[in-house]
Amino acid sequence: MLIKETLTICTNENDKGKRIDKFLNELIDDATRSYIQKIIDNGLVEIQGKKVTKSGNKLKGIEIIVVNIPEDEVLDLTPEDIPLDIIYEDSDIVVINKAPNLVVHPAHGNYSGTLVNALLYHIKDLSTINGVIRPGIVHRLDKDTSGVIVVAKNDEAHGKLSEMFKEKTLEKTYVCIAKGIFKDKSGRIETFIGRDSRDRKKMAVVNENGKMAISNYEVLDEGKNHSLVKVRIETGRTHQIRVHMKYLNHPIMGDTTYGNGSDGADRQMLHAYRLKFTHPTKNTEMIVIAPLPEDFKRAAKHVGVDISKIESEIENGK
Repeated sequence: MLIKETLTICTNENDKGKRIDKFLNELIDDATRSYIQKIIDNGLVEIQGKKVTKSGNKLKGIEIIVVNIPEDEVLDLTPEDIPLDIIYEDSDIVVINKAPNLVVHPAHGNYSGTLVNALLYHIKDLSTINGVIRPGIVHRLDKDTSGVIVVAKNDEAHGKLSEMFKEKTLEKTYVCIAKGIFKDKSGRIETFIGRDSRDRKKMAVVNENGKMAISNYEVLDEGKNHSLVKVRIETGRTHQIRVHMKYLNHPIMGDTTYGNGSDGADRQMLHAYRLKFTHPTKNTEMIVIAPLPEDFKRAAKHVGVDISKIESEIENGK
């Protein structure tokens, strides 16, 4: 069996007594419990150098776990007639306004109901660089974050777009509804982000074992207890804006992972509304704008923040 990735995980005393399958399920993004059990059954998980043979094995505290993630199965993903909001399309790229509650690509046993399944139905050609599980996918958004995603239709476009993301030459701008009133109406957040030592499913601002994360924010409007905030990110760390808003003590409305309640929203009110980049083959500047989803508009009205300024910017394509 070919191994795609090897994860080395150090547990601590707080993990003592946890089932190994449940522990790994919480740690590995997008992994189903059945997928974790499968890789354990296949002898791909070791604790302290010994292969784990039972999913119900309990952790003893401070241990080193090695997880070998196998290559994606070679299978035919099923095209699914999931509606797509296509903002722009040509022979090289397609730009999607991703709906909330939509996972970007299949992973670890989840092979249906994703953006990729929808792309396979609606788009004839997709790049092959990321294999059968992630055709065309250059970057991603969290399941419950809506907004702009650019997809590559051929390998040349994919390679050039990937390089732009790597070199940080794209400009990515979001808008969110955050809890509370900001003391500083604009600012630059520059921290390290890594796994939360208390909950490895989460990310957190850390002092060590993290990666540099930079976000620039501007408050656009304020309600009684909430703020409408524009955020331009210079890096693309996992959950970056959500973690940075929590770090400022202004978690995003509806974010039950980094906040303390839904506050009347069914998901985190975070929308990637603008992406500025150079077209990968035409070398022309592109600015693509994703209109605000209806649930974001309802949430803004519910907490009394005025979205007219951001809607005007979206309408004018700035």
